Amino acid sequence: MDKAQSAPPSRYPFALMGLLAGAAFAALMTVPLFLLPLGGYAFLPAAALYAFFMGCGYRMGKRWETPAEAEGASAPGRACPKVLDTSAIIDGRILDICRTGFLEGDIVVPAFVLDELRHIADSADALRRSRGRRGLDVLQKLQEEVPLRIEEKDDYDGEVDVKLLRLARDLKGAVMTNDYNLNKVAGVAGVPVLNVNDLAGALRPNVLPGEEMTVRVIREGREPGQGVAYLEDGTMVVVENGRRRVGETLNAEVTTVLQTSAGRMIFARVPTDENRAG
Repeated sequence: MDKAQSAPPSRYPFALMGLLAGAAFAALMTVPLFLLPLGGYAFLPAAALYAFFMGCGYRMGKRWETPAEAEGASAPGRACPKVLDTSAIIDGRILDICRTGFLEGDIVVPAFVLDELRHIADSADALRRSRGRRGLDVLQKLQEEVPLRIEEKDDYDGEVDVKLLRLARDLKGAVMTNDYNLNKVAGVAGVPVLNVNDLAGALRPNVLPGEEMTVRVIREGREPGQGVAYLEDGTMVVVENGRRRVGETLNAEVTTVLQTSAGRMIFARVPTDENRAG
């Protein structure tokens, strides 16, 4: 009963047509039986023929309109699994994305990714250890808030990234990452990728050259005369002529905006009147 209620409406016309075609064919096949002097004994073989041909017609109708299901493929419109890599888990934004409800499909964490997180969390390096523990905390919160599946399958050779791509291909899913190199390799391998940085970049307010923004220069830049500031969303702003303004909050004019899969970078300069004031 539940399967019938969940079946798409388009299935029933073909199944009904197959049922009617089977009944019509059975009627033709049973005509000779009633012409024979069998009396009431003709009804039993006639009923058997009706049941056989109507059943065949119904099954053929179902197979005609749902070939993908008969072959074991995913049903149309069903969201593909999202396979998380280590960088996306440690980054932590995947938790906020899942909370919004925009992400559909199963969230899959491979067992080998979980093992890698554990190794990072046990690292002798304090920074790596902190990152690994953060990733484990994110996973724990994900398990509490969204359906999370740990994929135990680990029949692949090679590094973690190679295993991840092969697993995603076998699951007919997409890799979710913010690793720039993995993003490129997945593109070459033909595996769908959901890049967290691309999503974050799409949601950031557009900044156009010539616009002014208020930033706080926090350190010196790599090139002579440059200062570095950050927006609230973490975007780096390289401020020309800002080296001598470290620690100050000032207005800067946007000159260039660079957007890549690794993130967004804004180049700005202190307007002439700001230079004079400095």
